[in-house]
Amino acid sequence: MSTYDSTADTLKHALRVGALMGQPIKELVDRSTRHDLSKTEPPEVDIFNEFTPKLKGSTYGSDEYKRFLAAMGEGLTHHYAHNRHHPEHFGAQGINGMTLVDLIEMLADWKAATERHDDGDLAHSLEIQRERFGISDQLMRILRNTADHFGWSPPGP
Repeated sequence: MSTYDSTADTLKHALRVGALMGQPIKELVDRSTRHDLSKTEPPEVDIFNEFTPKLKGSTYGSDEYKRFLAAMGEGLTHHYAHNRHHPEHFGAQGINGMTLVDLIEMLADWKAATERHDDGDLAHSLEIQRERFGISDQLMRILRNTADHFGWSPPGP
């Protein structure tokens, strides 16, 4: 009969997992207070002052929306370069260059962006993003599961 009691090892393991989980939690909290602050300073602020109202009135993914993005030029390029929650930040790697923390901020950003559009819908937006960024079926399922878990969107197929 064994005299080993796993309780101490299990509790030590649980504490270690909690400490490791604290790292991405801290980063998420830090990012939540810094999200998109680059939009409040040059060279971004003037571009976003001009185009945010235009984007709000457009349909996400439409030709009009794409023309607005193209016209944002340097301001949008600067924004992508300084904000890693955008797949464009990672160049050719796109989403494949991101971390789980990046993905969480990205999904929250996409949800909040849909709320700024008159006809915004996260489920529809995710389908557009799938095509735009080459999102795999597995990652798409995870993004939908996460949106559903938090009540951000009805569950997808």
